Amino acid sequence: MNLKIHQVDSFTQDLFKGNPAAVLLLESWLEDELMQNIARENNLSETAFVLRIEPDEYMIRWFSPLCEIDFCGHATLAAAHVLFQQHPELSKIGFSTLQVGELSAQRGEQGLIAMDFPSYPPVLDFETPAALLDGLSIAPIEVRRNQQAYFVIYSQQAQVEQLEVDLALLKTLTPYDVVATAPGIEYDFVSRYFWPANGGGEDPVTGSIHSGLAPYWSKRLAKTTLLAYQASSRGGILHCQVQGSRVCVAGHAKTYLEGQLFL
Repeated sequence: MNLKIHQVDSFTQDLFKGNPAAVLLLESWLEDELMQNIARENNLSETAFVLRIEPDEYMIRWFSPLCEIDFCGHATLAAAHVLFQQHPELSKIGFSTLQVGELSAQRGEQGLIAMDFPSYPPVLDFETPAALLDGLSIAPIEVRRNQQAYFVIYSQQAQVEQLEVDLALLKTLTPYDVVATAPGIEYDFVSRYFWPANGGGEDPVTGSIHSGLAPYWSKRLAKTTLLAYQASSRGGILHCQVQGSRVCVAGHAKTYLEGQLFL
């Protein structure tokens, strides 16, 4: 079996920045174990497996090196980038998912790809685990949570940038990951994302968590259009717009390589 594989840097216009994802366009589904082994071998934050249903409709599944992921934004952006390159007649693509319903990606201006996500604002009605606070080098001013992650809120961008974490402690928070966020200087807000239980250490750029970050900061800053920066070592820029129960997350993507898998 020969499969074509694409590697794309998402949420950036520059190679070696943003978050790399692998994309495989399938003619039929592979066994789950094989998809997991491919993702483990790729050793990227995510590998997206995409199956065409209709000319502009696809089903997408995401695997980290550790497990299948419910929702991944940067690999969806990478998949849309590959599909738009292969199908220049398409202006919009629909993605069916197992856990988060229907998503879509649309060609935007100046090379942006705009993705439509459900809104998952973080809430306060839970007890903050001691392992979370013990795992952070800087105490947050507030902690929230949605179905994906704990949100640790800081007052200054420098605190997010300087934050150190104990990954062993954060791993005990499974199934939740951890996102640290604060108001930005050049951007409306900044963040960093840690997911030792589900993917690794620090994720370079995490599109899915902006379905929670954007509604939170939209309310805090009283604006619906926001520019975000994920302050990892690679870094990535996300254009966010809050539209009621939906969030538009847009970004650029750049192909790094294309090749063949021989299975």
